[in-house]
Amino acid sequence: MDTTVSDALVGRLVDGRYRVQGKLARGGMATVYRAMDVRLDRPVALKVMHPGLAEDQAFVARFIREARSAARLSDPGVVAVYDQGKDDSSVFLAMEYVPGGTLRDRIRERGRLSPREAFDLLEPVLSALAAAHRAGIVHRDVKPENVLLADDGRVKVADFGLARSALSTGGSGTTLGVVMGTVAYLAPEQVERGVADPRSDVYSAGILLYEMLTGAPPFSGETPMAVAYQHVTRDVPPPSAVVRGLAPAIDWLVAAATARDPAGRPADAGAMLALVKDVRSRLTPAQLGQAGPSADTVDLTRTLVVPTGAGHPNQTRRTVVLGAPSGTAAGSAAVGTNPRWSNRPPGSPGSGIGGPGQVPAAARSGKSRRRVLVGLLVLLLVAAGAGVGAWYLGAGRYTTTPSVLNFTANQADAKLASDGLKMTESKPQYSEIVGIGRIISSDPSPGQRVAKNGTVAVVLSLGKLRYKVPSVVNMTLSDATAALTAQHLAVGTTSQNYSPSIAVGRVISSSPAAGASLKTGTPVNLVVSRGLPPVGVPKLIGSSLPNASQLAAAANLQVNQTGQQSSMTVPRGDVISQSPAPGTQVAQNSSVSIVLSTGPPLVLVPDVVGMSTSDARKALKDAGFKVHTYNELPRVLLDTVYTENPGGGSKAPKGSTVNLGIV
Repeated sequence: MDTTVSDALVGRLVDGRYRVQGKLARGGMATVYRAMDVRLDRPVALKVMHPGLAEDQAFVARFIREARSAARLSDPGVVAVYDQGKDDSSVFLAMEYVPGGTLRDRIRERGRLSPREAFDLLEPVLSALAAAHRAGIVHRDVKPENVLLADDGRVKVADFGLARSALSTGGSGTTLGVVMGTVAYLAPEQVERGVADPRSDVYSAGILLYEMLTGAPPFSGETPMAVAYQHVTRDVPPPSAVVRGLAPAIDWLVAAATARDPAGRPADAGAMLALVKDVRSRLTPAQLGQAGPSADTVDLTRTLVVPTGAGHPNQTRRTVVLGAPSGTAAGSAAVGTNPRWSNRPPGSPGSGIGGPGQVPAAARSGKSRRRVLVGLLVLLLVAAGAGVGAWYLGAGRYTTTPSVLNFTANQADAKLASDGLKMTESKPQYSEIVGIGRIISSDPSPGQRVAKNGTVAVVLSLGKLRYKVPSVVNMTLSDATAALTAQHLAVGTTSQNYSPSIAVGRVISSSPAAGASLKTGTPVNLVVSRGLPPVGVPKLIGSSLPNASQLAAAANLQVNQTGQQSSMTVPRGDVISQSPAPGTQVAQNSSVSIVLSTGPPLVLVPDVVGMSTSDARKALKDAGFKVHTYNELPRVLLDTVYTENPGGGSKAPKGSTVNLGIV
């Protein structure tokens, strides 16, 4: 490890702003330090480019350009880029500091993860990639080292767009090292043509999922070129070939993401995220928690016959007990050794060939030696034939089933035929994932053994199983429930609303509406009628009875007279009061109660005949009457009330006028 840069930078104030506190990690392109932004008083991750790369001006320009592009991203799943600059010979990025580890650390600690754990980590990664793809940014270097797992449980993706700089720069040995370091996750088009689009990130995410499920990437080799060649020429095997018992839908998901042809993959990370969520929703808790034994687990107690170089007469065909204690069958012929073969050199004691007492003296003649050589040659051919026969009866008569998942029947038939296999169709099935007419699964599964010239049974998709929503309008709620259940659908929420045409308690509408095609068990929401919509009560007070009846009828209401009452203000026969009050919302065809006025109340008229005019006037006013006087004679002589109308002792409406004649 190069500690010169580390020693030189730790403790330094970079760009007059970032106090370097310690080294976090070193990669093929840069070293990452923990630093403190003294201007904003916050911790940051400072990524400083290696000096060799910093001397390449074209590389630096791309590095800065891509960093600025990445800084445009604003998503909780993306490690934010705060700043970029150069201090002396140090080209750096200031990024969000995420305390914790990486997905690489998690895989090293745990080995393979359960599907639930893998999905929990993959979904936020795809969400962050989807945000980048929407912004027109391709990551180009999705790998476990660039997935940060914060101590608080957050999942963040780092180094957006920076891989493009590394992969686009030629001639630098260090740059080549970057490519070599990430080749396990590169899409075929990145290897072949050096191009990348969102589907390239989807491929890398598929490799990431495979590695989380199995504990290792699908391809390995002695050189990066060997690994890159496999990406271009081989399909990614199903993870169930390594971890037995994984659901077929998981195999399909990996195959869809890692199709060698970009056109066969989801269009971007958003589409891939939707597939992941759909597959996850269809797995049982047991399938999500499954992390069974590796498919290559070997029973260490069984006996295995191993031909160890039968092409040479001096080598031994041994029966080896795998896992046996040292010395029993590890490098010796102690168990089941063929007595006609030996590891001992010819002529040694007990070798069975040559040596004193083992071959007649005549064998030393030339003729005898020729017979011995011919015999040895025959034994050699027999042994070689036995080895070839054993190989053929074992692995030689088999080939590997190619992946035809998501192929059409014609495409699959052509693919299998090119591999010397025949195709037969099993009963088709419905699928929420695989389109109609395309292959859901095969038997044997992709990557499993199949006899050469054998048959592969495929299951074609009938497409998504859907049921039409029946018409439930004007049904009772119980009848509507039965109709939906008969169509394999469920009743969702029920609400109530008024209807001018649907009776109380019957269905007004459904959502989705009748005729919509839905998945099994999808809830359908219903609106049930509360009857006619309410109306506002008009103002009837002050109206005559005929007018009040007309106003009520116009609002689909009825009038119900409940009584009479005197009133000093409301004329006789008009409405004094009503219930409900004006403006109240009531059901149509309901009644409004009214009280009619009988006019002012009748009171007793005082008898004032014989009183003086002033006394009579006062008595009548005190009783609530008005007074009108007139002269009975041409001249008033006595100032006395002579006549009264209405007469005293009778009743008259309060407030009415009493006429007095004065003499």
